[in-house]
Amino acid sequence: MQQKKKPGTPVRKGQPQSKAQPQKKSQPQSKAQSVNKSQSINKSKSRNADQPAKKVQPQKKVQKVQPQEGVSAQNNEDKIRGSVIQWYPGHMTGALRMMQESIKLIDIVIELLDARVPLSSKNPDIDKLAKGKFRLIIMNKIDLADPAMTKRWKAYYEDKGFSVILMDSRSRKDAAAVSGVVREVCKEKLERDRSRGILGSSIKAMIVGIPNVGKSTFINAFSGKASTKTGNKPGVTRGKQWIKIAKDMDLLDTPGILWPKFEDQMVGKRLAWIGSINDDILEKTELALDLLLILQKTYCNILKERYKITEGMSGIEALYQIAEVRKCLKKGNEPDVDKAAVLLLDDLRSGRLGRITLEEPEQ
Repeated sequence: MQQKKKPGTPVRKGQPQSKAQPQKKSQPQSKAQSVNKSQSINKSKSRNADQPAKKVQPQKKVQKVQPQEGVSAQNNEDKIRGSVIQWYPGHMTGALRMMQESIKLIDIVIELLDARVPLSSKNPDIDKLAKGKFRLIIMNKIDLADPAMTKRWKAYYEDKGFSVILMDSRSRKDAAAVSGVVREVCKEKLERDRSRGILGSSIKAMIVGIPNVGKSTFINAFSGKASTKTGNKPGVTRGKQWIKIAKDMDLLDTPGILWPKFEDQMVGKRLAWIGSINDDILEKTELALDLLLILQKTYCNILKERYKITEGMSGIEALYQIAEVRKCLKKGNEPDVDKAAVLLLDDLRSGRLGRITLEEPEQ
């Protein structure tokens, strides 16, 4: 009689293990399977041989394109530029709707343009909004624009039938002249009211323009008091408000608005250069490179005088030159092109770069 093995009793050497499962022997491969496996291995080796082994690179912060020896500067710039500029936040849709609802009360639409970009700063939606109304264009910030180009742009709009005033909105003297022009433009309306026996009628004007064109500054100078909040950035005015200018004149202030899509990206760039688009969405280095290409064609003497940029320099080379001349340096005294880009844009917007117009009218 076989004696039962107690639980936990160690197995003696040579004693068969009743519960152990025998290992499965690998099944012999067929000839076809062996050939297929061999071919697969050979293909894998062939692919690996064609591709050099990838080295693990340490992660580092992505830097802007640096000029490379033997590589054209134009190629470097092409790697930087290419983003699309578009800015139409939700409040602008509401502002346009509010203007459409209020336009029936309005006699004259006063549109402020930036004299540095007199065409790009003209919102095409305003022409639709103001259809059938008296019109007045104020070319603002003439103190920052090229005087010769400003005269050409004034003639351009006058040829199209607009009344045009040139202005530095910070000047109360310039603003004071607007009342007389508004009354002259609305002369027909005033005479019509008198013929109907309406005495003491008031002219109702709407002030419109793109963000950061200087509407609030103009209104404060025009009304002779701090009627609106001002700021050197787009989007300061968000709602509408009526302002009493004179006994016979009321002004409706409106928020600065753009239009939903820039069909021409150069329009977006020009508006970005002058600060009418939110800086937070912009690639400053890319923007500065594009600006340099324009300035090198039209205002090369200004660039030479301020930054010592010489003729023939590419955009990226000119940006490095600005960084060196204006001491925009990173650790290790390396030129900081990002900082130089911001400096260039600030110099343009503030007027430190000189009186510059960034587009010219059609011949």
